Amino acid sequence: MTLPIVDKIAYLDAIKDKTVSVAEPWVEAATKAKGLSMDQPAAGEEWLAGPFTVLWYLKDLRTSLVRLASGIPILHGYESTTSPSGQVVVDVFPKSFDERVLFSGVTAEVWMDPQVTEENLEDTTAEFYRTRDPRSRVTVTLGAGNVASIPFLDVLYALFVEGNVVVLKMNPVNDYLGPFFETIFDGLIADGFVRITYGGAEVGAYLSTHDGVDSIHITGSATTYNAIVFGTGAEGDANREGDRPKNSRPVSAELGGAAPFIVVPGAWSNKDIRYQAEHLVSQKLNNSGFNCIAAQVLVLPRTWDQKDQFLDAVRSAMAEAEDRDPYYPGSSDRAARAVNQSDEVERFGDDHPRYLVTGLDAADSQEPWFTKEIFGPALAVTELPGADPASFLANAVEFANEYLYGTLGANIVVDPKTARANADALDQAVADLRYGTVAVNAWTGVGYFLGRCPWGAFPGHARDDIQSGTGVVHNALMFTKAEKSVIRGPFAEAPRSFLKGEFHLAPKLVYLITNKQAHVIGEKLIDYCDEPSKAKIASIAASALRG
Repeated sequence: MTLPIVDKIAYLDAIKDKTVSVAEPWVEAATKAKGLSMDQPAAGEEWLAGPFTVLWYLKDLRTSLVRLASGIPILHGYESTTSPSGQVVVDVFPKSFDERVLFSGVTAEVWMDPQVTEENLEDTTAEFYRTRDPRSRVTVTLGAGNVASIPFLDVLYALFVEGNVVVLKMNPVNDYLGPFFETIFDGLIADGFVRITYGGAEVGAYLSTHDGVDSIHITGSATTYNAIVFGTGAEGDANREGDRPKNSRPVSAELGGAAPFIVVPGAWSNKDIRYQAEHLVSQKLNNSGFNCIAAQVLVLPRTWDQKDQFLDAVRSAMAEAEDRDPYYPGSSDRAARAVNQSDEVERFGDDHPRYLVTGLDAADSQEPWFTKEIFGPALAVTELPGADPASFLANAVEFANEYLYGTLGANIVVDPKTARANADALDQAVADLRYGTVAVNAWTGVGYFLGRCPWGAFPGHARDDIQSGTGVVHNALMFTKAEKSVIRGPFAEAPRSFLKGEFHLAPKLVYLITNKQAHVIGEKLIDYCDEPSKAKIASIAASALRG
């Protein structure tokens, strides 16, 4: 899309207005498809991961385009520092009073490739808009079936950051969203910049090999990526083993992984233990467990004297979680196969079970729970040595980097007192983790919501061992040489957090599956995004306090 930027901004404004207009029926359709109702707190997941994420991204993307049109550097007003590893780090969130209230206690940084310096940082943004006579490409986006905003955001990124025109193939699992997307993108569709199509793997294969297609983006599994790049069956396996691509088009991909949840040993209160158990289980069971960024492996310190107490709290949180419809095709069979390969399995729930698998040997590099993504409501547990928090963190980083499949996201939980006493070790752990998003006392999924952060795998996966993928999306600040995003959040909810030296206003996190106001907050956030006001922020805060 080589249109004048002011025309692109006009399209964004129209997209925003139409997203607001269809937000409620969009969420209603999604909740129905996933076996939920609009008055359940779990419906908050569809408000938050659907239209809210889109609207929040549109706001940031519009700001970047306005700056480009006005000749203002995209990073004007963004502070940068240097990490312990010597990398340039850009502080990207929060940047306004509203953000500090709505996401109280949450911060986000983007860490640059080591080649980036303070002097050339701005030059590594907005590559398409810095190119003289840029060439637009035709991109095929193969949409994800699990989270409503994924295909939407992928289209926006291809259009407005990469400058391409897009064919979106809806996933059969959530193609009920197609009519809403057609309404929202109607102007771009009418003007020939977007097409939306439907069908299964055969349609995806046709589009991926069409002579008129220049590039491909997928969100899904490594199996799908390999089929596109190398082919299928024995021929495809041979092509991949020999790194002989059958499809030479550029392919970007976001493919998930076995995400760790690393617990740093400290002195936790009973309320801390309960809260962080809910935090972990929420990271696992959000969206029925069908998230590429779901926590998969709980990494515990072997000698932590509260280890068993924390595991018991995890069991309780798993048991108390409501049964959810395993709406994603084949999920029940996949979960059953996964747990059948393990000796120590605990089952929770009735018709739609949830699983906890313990006793895994962290030294077993071939352990399937470490080497494959389990796309469903099952959590594994392993233990690592470490006589103190610093040595445990070093061991946990090595384990996550060397043993766990994929590099999309890694989570660390550490109490404030321990974090302060081991600040250098914690900083080093964040620097050393080779993941596209690292979260400390937050879920890496927050990095998905915060559209200024690039979203994707840690750079460097070879196409014949793609793991969590290649390339990024979202990225409203249009970084071209970002390495990772780092999200930090509160260890405890307010006001309990004040006693721990954390000064923020956040009560229970909105994405916790125990938040009883999540659906109310989600709907109010749409209204806020439509026309922001301090009164609406106050209303959202009041609902959050009741959560």
